Amino acid sequence: GDLRSVLITSVLSLERLEVDLFRGRHHWVPATQRLFGGQIVGQALVAAARAVSRDEQVHSLHCYFVRAGDPKVPVLYKVERTRTGKSFSVRSVKAIQHGKPIFTCQASFQLSQGSPVKHQFTMPTVPSPEELLTQEELIQKFLQNPNLAERYRKHLNKIQAEDVPIDIKPVNPPDILGLEPQEPKQLFWVRARGYIGETDMKVHCCVAAYISDYAFLGTALLPHRQYHIKFMVSLDHSMWFHAPFRADHWMLYECESPWAGGCRGLVQGRLWRRDGILAATCTQEGVIRVDQTPNQSKL
Repeated sequence: GDLRSVLITSVLSLERLEVDLFRGRHHWVPATQRLFGGQIVGQALVAAARAVSRDEQVHSLHCYFVRAGDPKVPVLYKVERTRTGKSFSVRSVKAIQHGKPIFTCQASFQLSQGSPVKHQFTMPTVPSPEELLTQEELIQKFLQNPNLAERYRKHLNKIQAEDVPIDIKPVNPPDILGLEPQEPKQLFWVRARGYIGETDMKVHCCVAAYISDYAFLGTALLPHRQYHIKFMVSLDHSMWFHAPFRADHWMLYECESPWAGGCRGLVQGRLWRRDGILAATCTQEGVIRVDQTPNQSKL
């Protein structure tokens, strides 16, 4: 319906404290009790976008997570106007808590320019979102299994209770009770929960930055599902924006992990519009530490 997306009214809404200085607050905090990386990326891009003209649009951002975020205090975002050129402008953002940087980011903006040099990959052929179950509906199906171990029932109930402002429909949902290794690839339809509407494209890019971090690094774990995760956190995150899109419309998120090793995993993603246009590309590396002993069955 027309219910305004909480991603606009709350999550990505920054308070301006001074010129190029903003304060952001928290909406959803994961069970790890660390700040959700997508929130920090999205808020940092909002801060950077406030320091450019309306005609300039973000085409890329490159971020590093340097400290764990504290969900008990707000985040300050300090913007540096690194360069303002005729076609491209660069803004650097530092996110600060307790007087120390927890995150750094550089975002590049471009004035619209035409070119005959154009190409893109072909979007995968998948069922439409209307044909698929939501993540909540899939979890509800697993909870109806009478043989489900109680500890996993509690875990699924906790996921079900999380107030994540994203609609998600997995294309080929993994059996969350099984331990069989899977190819490090996943596809799911995603969109912001609620209404955003026609607005400055930078707003939709900030929302997509938030969405892009959700379940992304987990792609690297699909071949290693027999191991219990002790620690998993993002190290860096990059995005490139290619074509206009609506973050409150369904987009296909195509994720794959070409490599993992040395307690790190690399993931790559593509966000596709429903009409087959490639809207954005993402990459991320994260720390992944697991127990050396494989898990037992979850039933």
